[in-house]
Amino acid sequence: MSQNWPKLEGLALGRRVRSASIFVSKEKPMRMSPASSGAKRLCDGGTIATPVGVLLTTIALLAASLLSACQRETEAAPPEVRPVRTVVVKKRDVGETLTYTGRIEAEAETRFSFRIGGRMVERSVNVGDRVEPGHVVAKLEPQNELNALRSAQAAVTAAQAQFTEAQNNYERQKFLLARDVASRVQYERAEQTRDTAQAQLDSAQAQLKVAQDQVSDTELKADAGGIVIGTAAEPGEVVQAGQLIVRVAPKGGRDAVFDVPGQVLRSAPSDSTVKVSLTDDPKVTTIGRVREVGQQADPVTRTFEVRVGLTDPPDAMRLGATVIGQLQLDSAPTIEIPASGLTEYERRPAVWVVDPASLTVSLRAVEVLRHNPATVAIASGLETGDIVVTAGVQALHPGQKIRLLESGR
Repeated sequence: MSQNWPKLEGLALGRRVRSASIFVSKEKPMRMSPASSGAKRLCDGGTIATPVGVLLTTIALLAASLLSACQRETEAAPPEVRPVRTVVVKKRDVGETLTYTGRIEAEAETRFSFRIGGRMVERSVNVGDRVEPGHVVAKLEPQNELNALRSAQAAVTAAQAQFTEAQNNYERQKFLLARDVASRVQYERAEQTRDTAQAQLDSAQAQLKVAQDQVSDTELKADAGGIVIGTAAEPGEVVQAGQLIVRVAPKGGRDAVFDVPGQVLRSAPSDSTVKVSLTDDPKVTTIGRVREVGQQADPVTRTFEVRVGLTDPPDAMRLGATVIGQLQLDSAPTIEIPASGLTEYERRPAVWVVDPASLTVSLRAVEVLRHNPATVAIASGLETGDIVVTAGVQALHPGQKIRLLESGR
């Protein structure tokens, strides 16, 4: 069966749906067959009142409502504003006091070692013991040296006997030559034999002296008084000639030794005075001056060893004691910011700087002069009056709008 359906001229949809009806052109009225007149009919206003029309109307209404809601939400979303704390930077004369932890060491030390090798059988001193000149601090097993001494003594005895015989023969030939009984050839031969025996005797005596010295070298004696500050071998070990056995600090000067970064050495005064105090008793203090600065950095910490000669160190500052050194730097106009304001950009130190006109932030690279526990001294990158973010730096991005919570100096 053929049916003639109305032609829809258009469906009006926009931001807001003015009508939920589907309009039928009145110029071209719908024709219906008798078979379909009972199922579909047109209202007076030309609206389709069939189930299909109602369904299409409902879908159009839902789509328009969702589209309108999304557009309103997108248009109404404001830019995110981050609250931050800031500080207004300013150059100030900062005479900073640097504090470092160090140790007390002897101004000079003596290293004792054996002149010969062997098995060490005794070490009579330990760290902290006092020694006096001539004190025996260690011994080697002397058996080999004693055997060599006895051999040298026997060689001297034999050489002495040969020399005595040669000397007597020489005297006899000399007496006979004076009376023309012996020939001059016999006399000269006797003289040569005596000289040879004399040389052999001298050599044997020299060997004896060497053997005696080696026996003496089996005992390690202190040639200066002081305090033992270190040991490097234990009884029972086989040591080599020249191997360190004991370190002794002679009586006298003491140094406070600190490990200092290179940037501090560059900014410190040339003739620096350091206040040194004990960590366990800050009341025990003294004054010292920088005596020596290491020329090579430590391969691990990249710091330099600085030795401070102490002036009249108290007795409580014993060798090995832990001390605190305080160094006053020269006053110079310097910009300091809280350490919390420092961040990193492309592996370089940086800070977030606020534009007061637009209240937006931007990253700026800076060069750090030195680090302190709570502040950072800036060498370059900031000027007086710049506003630097000190709290909330991890949640920012370039160009972000911010809201100032606090501003300080």
